Amino acid sequence: MSFKFGILDQSIIFPGQTAAEALGNTVKLAQLAEKLGFERFWVSEHHDSPGMAGSSPEVLIAYLLAQTNTIRIGSGGVMLQHYSPYKVAENFNVLATLAPGRVELGIGRAPGGLPRSTKALQKGVAEQATLEEKLTELEQLLHGPAGLEHPLVGLQASPIPVQPADVYLLGTSVSSAELAASKGYPYAFALFINNDPETARKAIDTYRSRFNREHGREPKTILALSVIAADTEEEAAKLAGQFKSVRVTLASGKTVNVGSLEQAEEFARQAGEAFTAEEREADITKGTKEQVRKRLLEIKEHYGADEFIFTTIVPDFGKRLRSFELLKEAFEGELV
Repeated sequence: MSFKFGILDQSIIFPGQTAAEALGNTVKLAQLAEKLGFERFWVSEHHDSPGMAGSSPEVLIAYLLAQTNTIRIGSGGVMLQHYSPYKVAENFNVLATLAPGRVELGIGRAPGGLPRSTKALQKGVAEQATLEEKLTELEQLLHGPAGLEHPLVGLQASPIPVQPADVYLLGTSVSSAELAASKGYPYAFALFINNDPETARKAIDTYRSRFNREHGREPKTILALSVIAADTEEEAAKLAGQFKSVRVTLASGKTVNVGSLEQAEEFARQAGEAFTAEEREADITKGTKEQVRKRLLEIKEHYGADEFIFTTIVPDFGKRLRSFELLKEAFEGELV
């Protein structure tokens, strides 16, 4: 059995750390991922978040491409709802021209921050197209000039790369799976955000059953997991700590996942709506490398995942590196 692993890094600024140190650790982690033979390294997008340094994935991707040689570097993900597809296409066409075959464009559906940052990002934007409409425009502009159906026929997101960035859709719901299937994109389900196994299974089954092959692609599912491997079971449990996941539901019906009840309250305050919040224990696959291997094999079989991408939230950077080294050891000779 062969596996493809990746890392999703959120450039978290842990207590006592600076943003520069957090970003420096992201670079070191990308270099380690390449050394270990991992397939990809993605960086996230968070706004107005003092605890996270990664607000501009396309800028960080450019730097990471320059600091590595072979590993695929991408976004996990760009929050397209805030932006012009044209500008996103320009950014990633430049990246793909600089590093052919190494750039991945993961598109996220979440706001990437609280309502205040959403208002700031969308300030002055008169036209609000749907995400599906933006995805259609984006993909066309990644590959060439706008066609006859575009209001600006002939528009080109220069430069047009020989190997455009591969587009992935990220999500935590059945609706995101339906969109990925209809567009014929690879689909990454964030199990570390929405750890409801019933929703995850239904989303992945829906994606496969409705996948549109008209674009010449085959379905590909990636599970994004929170994983902590350590030399002992006790150390892994200690490192996992008491991380929580909180699902916020606003009175309007909108839902979002945050890290604490305090963040839930602040989200609702900025949105100006009543809310309910459901707190859950964070779903972390943890233990020794043997225990983690066993659990990952079970997850792969249960969901039929094609690939994994891991996030490891450990303040001690040395132990975070060790976790990924142990993952490599657990699947020695099986990574492709």
